[in-house]
Amino acid sequence: MDTALFDYTLPPSLIAQQPAEPRDSSRLMVLDRATGALQHLRFADIGHFLHAGDLLVANDSRVIPARLHGHKPTGGAVELLLLRQLDAEGREWLCLTRGKGLVAGSHVKLAGGALDAEIFSVEENGSRRIRFDGAIWPWLDAVGEMPLPPYITEYAGDPERYQTVYSRPEGSAAAPTAGLHFTPDLLLSLRDKGVDLETVTLHIGLDTFRPVETTQIEAHQIHTEWAALSAATAHRVNDGALHGGRVVAVGTTSVRTLEWAATAAQGVDPWLEPEACPWKRVAAFEGDVKLFIRPGYRFRAVDALITNFHLPRSSLLMLVSAFIAQAHGDDVDAGRRILLESYAEAQRLGYRFFSFGDAMLIV
Repeated sequence: MDTALFDYTLPPSLIAQQPAEPRDSSRLMVLDRATGALQHLRFADIGHFLHAGDLLVANDSRVIPARLHGHKPTGGAVELLLLRQLDAEGREWLCLTRGKGLVAGSHVKLAGGALDAEIFSVEENGSRRIRFDGAIWPWLDAVGEMPLPPYITEYAGDPERYQTVYSRPEGSAAAPTAGLHFTPDLLLSLRDKGVDLETVTLHIGLDTFRPVETTQIEAHQIHTEWAALSAATAHRVNDGALHGGRVVAVGTTSVRTLEWAATAAQGVDPWLEPEACPWKRVAAFEGDVKLFIRPGYRFRAVDALITNFHLPRSSLLMLVSAFIAQAHGDDVDAGRRILLESYAEAQRLGYRFFSFGDAMLIV
């Protein structure tokens, strides 16, 4: 498919610069993917569309203060953005850099004299592999900054608002933003209704938010991220599905984790038609995930999706389009049309877009 089909124009005024307060006061668009019908509520009302036996599956990864400032021996300013830890000690990382002349062999001293770093390779996509002269983890809280997306330029509030209330293991360079709408009280009220929460972990890299730059989406090379789905969570997903409950993924990172557990972790081709009644939807795993979900993909694990409004030409927009398209048989373009029509309606009604923006529930 042509990447340009996933483009749309967004007025800058609709890019959310501040999170909703409280979290669950954000707006919620509910989309019936089979009919395209829309409903408009507040996120706090999401329980009206969730039923006893449904299982929310969310990404519990916690954003690290991944933006580091430093300088070269010549005095030139350098910015490092940590993307992924490459060794057990936390000395070697994949990162993005900002600064001139940062080639293999370049040295960087972090602000405050905390540690020195050496760039030991430049990757094809422009990222760098770096090696600190000590583990970075003990220094992160002191020298690192929260890596808000570049389109958020006006927020200077509590960094915890860019974390989900259930975040635990540290490792992401960006938040799993669909989960930012949940409050502890909302989760408790859903549990009282019989809707439980399970978590997976996927440490998010910034490539998630980059636009697809190839002319045809099939030529795009998706990034690799580390993820884990425990045996206990796999049991809950499989048991709930067998008893008629829906798996409701909270965000696209949860979708990728669940679908990887339903395909690659079991040696299943993700592009083949799934079995009508699989006895096991997902398998536990821990390791790298590299799955580009686009129209034509056959979902096996996810029945409903909570997500934010995504950037034009992004792989996330294509994932959501694919999820809607599955309700339309072989019409792989139906998901794109319905999604972009819902985005146009969201713009008309003044919904807020992107990381701090409003939410969709797609059923």
